[in-house]
Amino acid sequence: MQLNTRTWGSGDKTAVLVHGIMSDSRTWHRVGPALAGRGYRVIAADLRGHGASPRGEYSPALFARDLVDTLPAGANVAIGHSLGGLALSLAVDRLRPRRAVYCDPVWATTSPDRSVDAAAFVAGKKATREHITQLNPRWDEADVDIELATLADWDPDTAYFLGGQPLLGFLPAQPVVPSLVQLADPSFLIGAEDAAHLRRTHFEVRTVSGAGHTIHRDDFDGFMRSLDGWI
Repeated sequence: MQLNTRTWGSGDKTAVLVHGIMSDSRTWHRVGPALAGRGYRVIAADLRGHGASPRGEYSPALFARDLVDTLPAGANVAIGHSLGGLALSLAVDRLRPRRAVYCDPVWATTSPDRSVDAAAFVAGKKATREHITQLNPRWDEADVDIELATLADWDPDTAYFLGGQPLLGFLPAQPVVPSLVQLADPSFLIGAEDAAHLRRTHFEVRTVSGAGHTIHRDDFDGFMRSLDGWI
């Protein structure tokens, strides 16, 4: 499936960005221009069921295949947040960026009793401005406006592939390309055992102190500092 994309910049280097569930490429409204200012042509995709991309069946494998169908192979850096991190990790062997960055990705936990409640995501589609602001006190007004717009354009059926099942089987055995894992503080997706596994298997792991799950919106400056040496 060909996905909708938005772009920033026209530099000689290429960066690709993949958002998380319930969001779309507008979530990168600060990151895209910042990377363009560093000489990148930046391409951000809307995952299927999000933003202006087509709807359809939903699964991690399909999210990944769409990235391969849409994004250029061999980018200088690929960055995926949350569900976008999972999709990127499943596509990275085909996209083959020079470097990959996984921002608090939805990977497997070593704990089989840790599952995701799809209904909680679906209920989030009706979130009000007040609720979004309460949950994300560090966001500015532009991010709240974008969240409301992306929720309006999001197909909540994308959440049902989660099915309330434990997220097992997705923690990578080793990096396909040089890879950084950024973690929220604390991360509710990558626990201490999983972080230790990632370090043992040659992922670089960095925690952005005090940042919530959506690191690039919670602490943009901390997010960018965490990318030192990777962009």
